[in-house]
Amino acid sequence: MAANRYLDREIDARNPRTAGRAVAGGKLDPSVMLAAAAAGLVLLAIAAWQLNPLCVKLLPVAAFGALLYPLCKRFTWTTHFFLGVVDALAPLGAFIAIRGGVDLAVIVLFLAVTVWVAGFDIIYALMDFTIDRAQGIRSLPAQFGERNARNLAIALHASMAVLLVAAGLLEHAGQLYALGILAAGALLFFEHSELNNTKNIFALNDRIFTANMTFSVIFLATTAAAFTLGHR
Repeated sequence: MAANRYLDREIDARNPRTAGRAVAGGKLDPSVMLAAAAAGLVLLAIAAWQLNPLCVKLLPVAAFGALLYPLCKRFTWTTHFFLGVVDALAPLGAFIAIRGGVDLAVIVLFLAVTVWVAGFDIIYALMDFTIDRAQGIRSLPAQFGERNARNLAIALHASMAVLLVAAGLLEHAGQLYALGILAAGALLFFEHSELNNTKNIFALNDRIFTANMTFSVIFLATTAAAFTLGHR
């Protein structure tokens, strides 16, 4: 986030929605964000070194992704998927930290998180549809239109639900895990209704973001319960 605020400070300053951010608005010196990003990378390196050799070897991948993401919107509409990949490195990294390797189930989970984050980031980008086109920002809504973006966001979250089912089957997760899948279904129904009926894009984004965060907490709880209580 520090790298994002630093690299996007001029773009943010030209966008009425983001012009009030601390760096973009001149309230905070950009060097503070550089220092924060550097400190974050140092902490990441220390953490990786304390975990296992594979974490150390993969450290450059995580660092490169975190620093490259903010630049993607300047040259490709796939920026939403790149953000998804960067965020999905969190569960993948946690798995590698614990087990020292990867398996098919965690790769499927990695893909599920990637399309999940990409989906609601596309919805988030709808708020800047007009200004992105004016600035030449290559978000997916700016590139392909608002309606196509809304439809793709739903399709991506449907794909997430399918991938979560597959991950659960691979890990024999059981009935409590299935409750989290039901929560994913409820999220899809809510998003489909909101995307088709809500015209105020700012209200839409707030509701969908809150729904996604609620889903993530529910899914964490059901997954933890499934494995902690041994219902596999």
